[in-house]
Amino acid sequence: MSVIHHTTLQPSKLELLASWLPSRPWYRGGAGAPDLAKAGGFRLDDPQGEVGIEFMVVTDTSGPAPATYLVPLTYRGAPLDGAEHALVGTMEHGELGRRWAYDGCHDPVLVAQLSALVEGRVQAQDQNISDTPDLEVTRSYRGDTPLSPTAAADDQEGTALSAPRGATLRLHRVLHPTAAAALPAPETAGHLGGVWQLPDGTRARGLFAVLHPAPRA
Repeated sequence: MSVIHHTTLQPSKLELLASWLPSRPWYRGGAGAPDLAKAGGFRLDDPQGEVGIEFMVVTDTSGPAPATYLVPLTYRGAPLDGAEHALVGTMEHGELGRRWAYDGCHDPVLVAQLSALVEGRVQAQDQNISDTPDLEVTRSYRGDTPLSPTAAADDQEGTALSAPRGATLRLHRVLHPTAAAALPAPETAGHLGGVWQLPDGTRARGLFAVLHPAPRA
């Protein structure tokens, strides 16, 4: 199990994201700098214990209406080869030293563990407490083979993780609350959902990702 270190980060995660988010095609803010607040999220464990994996939910209140984003991140003790395009930034960790933060959709460790989570082979972990499952993260999978996505592509709606057999796990980078019992449409093959806090202090639930099966021949 990963250990949560309650220590200093310089710059902070929110400071890194404030510089990085406006460069994303799915960013909904204006020309000014984002005004970010942490709104929720969860973690996953790296089986090798080397890479930190966090799914952050942040809300930006700088625009005409608040926008909430899902930001999967990985934290590494050394640069990830070939992932310069996915680097969010570097931080100085009070206990672990320099850490390289990446857009986790382009990090094979996060993608593998996200697939395992959707399939039900691993459990989401609390964002702030070590060795504690997050029971508010929901998932489903109606398949019989591992997902194993191999490519990630951003567009104005989110990020698509493409699997070899044609299935696509689409991450909702811009989050929207749904009814408590709402599930993806029957033609989908799985989902990932969770909760976050709205700017007024109330809690919302919505879809983090939806699995679309391969098109029929």
